[in-house]
Order: sequence, then structure tokens, then C-alpha cells
Amino acid sequence: MGTGKRGLLSVAVAVVCAVTVLGAPGAAFASPEPTPGATATPPAGGGAPALPSTATADKNLEAVRAQLETLYHDAAVATDAYNAAEEAARKQSAEIVELAKKIVAGQEKLTELKNRAGAAARAQYRTGGLPDEAQLMLSDDPSQFLDGAGRVRQGQRATKGLIGQLARTQQDLEQYAKDASAQWAKLEAGRKVKAAAQKKIEKQIAQAEKLQSRLEKKEKARLEELERQAAQKAQTAWLDTGILKEIDGAASAQGKAAVQFATAQIGKPYVWGAEGPDSFDCSGLTSEAWKSAGRPMPRTSQEQWKQLPHVPVEDMRPGDLIIYFSDASHVAMYVGDGSIVHAPRPGRTVTLAGAGSMPILGVVRPDA
Repeated sequence: MGTGKRGLLSVAVAVVCAVTVLGAPGAAFASPEPTPGATATPPAGGGAPALPSTATADKNLEAVRAQLETLYHDAAVATDAYNAAEEAARKQSAEIVELAKKIVAGQEKLTELKNRAGAAARAQYRTGGLPDEAQLMLSDDPSQFLDGAGRVRQGQRATKGLIGQLARTQQDLEQYAKDASAQWAKLEAGRKVKAAAQKKIEKQIAQAEKLQSRLEKKEKARLEELERQAAQKAQTAWLDTGILKEIDGAASAQGKAAVQFATAQIGKPYVWGAEGPDSFDCSGLTSEAWKSAGRPMPRTSQEQWKQLPHVPVEDMRPGDLIIYFSDASHVAMYVGDGSIVHAPRPGRTVTLAGAGSMPILGVVRPDA
């Protein structure tokens, strides 16, 4: 392999490596948030401050819970943007590598064609600079003339073909260069999108963590209880519609394999942008589960919603993916009996939950 080829392939490989590591999660930062909870107010005339009532405390914690939901939801939307940019960068990197290989092969072909053209020119020089046609006309031997005429026609065709190959190869190289330049431009644009998404993710998570850090131990426990109650209330309302009586589909073989993979990850932490094996975000879990079942699919929850076949909720079966919220910012895998397995949010682990515990946008089936 020539020095030029090694150099091009080295550059291509460097591109892939550089793009792959872009945007690794970094340090978070936060902006000031109001202090949650109720403050004890001194009674008129002095004495010990009056403690807030349970109802008042719960009301304040409900406000905190709503604020946390907003922060984590915005972080989830930004995570989808980050993951989409990362997936696009992988594809663009692979395309650049292929283009680099084509450029190397094209340059080698062009060099070979130029060498052949040079050999033809040197051969003509050795015959006194006369073209084959002129040498043929000077021959007095009829048989030599006839044989030579055939060779001339062959030579003309060969020369014409050589010139055509040179032109096509040169055009191909120019097109490969344009395509590579376009992919580089996309990579740069994607890098900016990815960096902006990462910044927003870190900001939202940092704000949420700061808000929670200002809660006392009892408040944190009560907040978790309120979260469980809210999820249970939504799940109960969903089940009360009688939907579970209609959902009786059996999992496909690939669906069973995907469910087995997903449930085996229970207990592993949520980390935004993660695809395993030690941590996952919501779409990282579902995409890897189906990849393990032999069915690769889009990386993000939004693209899973856009690209995968939709099925009615009442027709879903284990292995199907439930897309949540109007912006398709969360995804979970249905495992049967009204339950899902999912990676909820930062600070949580992969877990089982009620399928109706969040607002359902729809259901998609990777192996439809």
C-alpha cells in the first residue's frame, strides 16, 4: 500500500475516532432555583415558629415534583437531540471512510491509466513519432497492410477507451471529493447540535439535582412517595378503562428475546446517552434490546416513533415499544400484564412500571 493510501486511511480512521468520542458527558452547572418546601412562620407575639401543616407541605412538594418533571422532561428532549446527532455522526463518519477508500482506489486506477498512456506515447516515440496509420500507409506488403489495418482499429478503440477511462476516473474522484466535503460540513453542523444538546442536558440535570439537594431527608422520602402515588393513580385510571382485557397478544420469538434482554438490565443506572452495557437511557435500552434480538432500529425515541410501524394500544404484545408524551420524548418496552420495563430518568435505575403511569402517545412494533 502506498504512502498516500496509508495517509488517507489514517485520516479516515482518525475522523471516526474523533467523532465517536465527541461530547462525552462532562461537568454540570446550575442556575439558582427557589427553595422548595414551606418555611416555618413565627406566630404573632413571639414563641416557637408554627410548623407547616401536612397538606401545606405536600402542596409545596407537589410543586417541586412538577418542577422536577419539567426539568427532567426537557433533559430527555435534549438527550434525544444529542443521541440523534451522535447517530448521524456515526453514519457520516462511515461514509467518509468509504469515500476515502474510493478516493484511494481511484487514485491508484488513475495512476495505472496514466502509466498505460505514457507507455503508448513512448512506443510511438520509438517508431519515429509516426502514428500507426502513417506507418501502415508506407507499407508495400499487402498482407502486412491488412494485418496492420486490424491492429490500427484495435489500437484506436483501445486509445479511445483509455481516454474515456481517464476522464471517468477523474470525474469520479472529483465527485468523491465533493461528497466528502459535504459529509465534513454535516459533521461540523452535527457537532454544534450535539454540543448545544449536551449543554442543555447538563444544565437541566444540575438544576434538578440542586433542587432536590435542598430537601431534607423526610421531604425527599415524601417526594418519592408522591411520585409513586401519582404514577399509581395514572396506572389505575388506565386499567379502569378495561384496556387490559383487550391486550392479549403473544410475543414473537424476537419480541421474547428483546424482553429478556431488557429485563436483564433491571437495576442498572440511567445515564443520558448510554447504550450499555453498564448503563442506559430510555431509547438506549430499547434499541439495544431489539438489536440483541437481531432487529436493529433507530436510536432515539422520536425516530422510533417516526420510523417504526404503529399498532393500536389494544393490539400490543410483549416486546412492543410504548412511546410517551406528545413529543415522543420517552420510550419503554411492554412486557405484558400491563407492565413496562424502562430507564426512567437521571437518578433512577432500569425498572418495571405500569404501562399507563405516563401519558401514552402510541405503540410501535419493531418486528411488524
